Amino acid sequence: MASIVEEQYRCWSDHLRPALQREHIAFKTGPELTRQELAWVRDYFRSQVYPVLTPLAVDASHPFPQLGNKTLNVVVSVDNPGTPENEGFLAILPVPRILPRVVQIAPAARGPARFIFLSEIIKLCADQLFAGYRIHGAFAFRVTRNSDLYIDEEEAENLLQRIENELRNLRRGAAVRLEIEDGVDEATFERLTDHLGLAREYVFRIHGPLNLLRLMGVYDLINRPDLKEPPVAPHPGPFALSGENIFAALAQRDVLLHHPYDSFDPVVAFVQEAARDPQVFAIKQTLYRTSGDSPIVHALMEASQNGKQVTALVELKARFDEANNIQWARQLEEAGVHVVYGVVGLKIHCKCCLVVRQEEQGMRHYAHLGTGNYNPKTARIYTDFSLFTARDALTIEVAYLFNTLTGFVRQPSFRHLLVAPYNLHAQIQELIATEATAARQNKPARIVAKMNSLVDRTTIEALYAASCAGVQIDLIVRGVCCLVPGIPGLSENIRVRSIVGRFLEHARAFYFENHGGEPRVYLGSADWMPRNFFRRVEVVFPLEDPALRQRVLQDVLQIQLQDTENARELQPQGAYTPVVRTASQPALASQDHFLADASRRLLRNEGE
Repeated sequence: MASIVEEQYRCWSDHLRPALQREHIAFKTGPELTRQELAWVRDYFRSQVYPVLTPLAVDASHPFPQLGNKTLNVVVSVDNPGTPENEGFLAILPVPRILPRVVQIAPAARGPARFIFLSEIIKLCADQLFAGYRIHGAFAFRVTRNSDLYIDEEEAENLLQRIENELRNLRRGAAVRLEIEDGVDEATFERLTDHLGLAREYVFRIHGPLNLLRLMGVYDLINRPDLKEPPVAPHPGPFALSGENIFAALAQRDVLLHHPYDSFDPVVAFVQEAARDPQVFAIKQTLYRTSGDSPIVHALMEASQNGKQVTALVELKARFDEANNIQWARQLEEAGVHVVYGVVGLKIHCKCCLVVRQEEQGMRHYAHLGTGNYNPKTARIYTDFSLFTARDALTIEVAYLFNTLTGFVRQPSFRHLLVAPYNLHAQIQELIATEATAARQNKPARIVAKMNSLVDRTTIEALYAASCAGVQIDLIVRGVCCLVPGIPGLSENIRVRSIVGRFLEHARAFYFENHGGEPRVYLGSADWMPRNFFRRVEVVFPLEDPALRQRVLQDVLQIQLQDTENARELQPQGAYTPVVRTASQPALASQDHFLADASRRLLRNEGE
């Protein structure tokens, strides 16, 4: 861990900061400020920072303050010149989250853009908070606390209230890590670590800004289009272009979207139209993570107020989003929505929305099934798939799934959907075994699987067995991969690559060439990990339309397997190496290809 942290800050100091400097964007520390810049910083501190800071002394009458999880703090070492025999007083300055962590110096001035971190400003001006005392040093630090929720769900009569109580307890959770600026004196360092009860192996001395994530805010502060990726112009989707009613269109055909190259707006419109359509009687929706001002949540509330039966399965245990989901759950309940808070012992991670509509032939079901969250903001930077369908074989099982999650079903059975923790793991093993059998019989056999992580031991062993049988296996795994490819006699037919580019590769897609003699493509919410197979409710769904299957295989998976720019290949020794491109092979960045394809499709549609 220490080596990773050192590498991060080496990247900042040796690469990013000098590169920005060359583009006339300077990040300054206190000693680097000119006289005019220092005067501006001190004035900024007096007007914007000083009024909201509260220094907390640490002595016999002032106990060490309770520090929030990952909050910015500055520890200041001071002494009283009048009592030289008593030196080394400590004070803590907790920094409110409301203050911007990166400040542009004199933003109205002409010339290079200059920035300074808020912690630097506070350290420079700390003397204004301790009049009459001499400051020996000031150092920014933050504490990471244990954020696990410990809940016995079977004993919890009210899960929402229990989680609310646990969230309050997290503020006092045990410290598990201390990050502090390098250069802190040993006496101050020891007092901090002693109070927090941390061993030295959990303490990291930082050579630079305390929280590099705060650099993300700089992107919006700098008006330099020449340094930024061109804005994404997603394809608006078939409904927007044709002006068709969504339900009339889906009654005729399935629709597949590939985000962010295809807009997320049709997903939002699906729920909004259902909320306003007088023929819609019921809407059922899962919510794992969503945006702060979610149009989907507002649509569900509108639907309930319009007299429709609305059910929302809100996963209160979505890590780090517990508080947001509690807020949404309460608002939904106030609007009359039936809210279900997860399932005992499981997290609801599947992405499903079901609409029940009264039509001439009777009640008809329409479903949206996805690989990503119902979050319009992350849908602009995560790659995911969305399937809209009115096929009875799928929508009836989606309805059955919702009834299973909201009611009591001991052993639910699914024929078309692969649903964890019920049949997903067993079906994946069977699909892999089918390919292995086909290979032994000299039939076409191939597996292409794209996911975030591959960890499950049973699945890895099944892939090894399939490789030994002669199955050609291509894995696109962005994150953790515990399978070792390229070992003779074990995994020589397996290739693993990771793609890291402008967008976060988040979609899960699985291709099996000889599913009963017919190729099959599945999409879904589950990685191949024990938690997804056994501790979460996940849905992996088949593409029944041959054209859509072909689109995923040829236009997405095959393109990513040809990526030469953003792909790295996993070697048997565990290292990832850049793809070696042959002289005849064109350079290909798959994400750029998908963006260009979205533009071509839009132009083609506009020309029709």
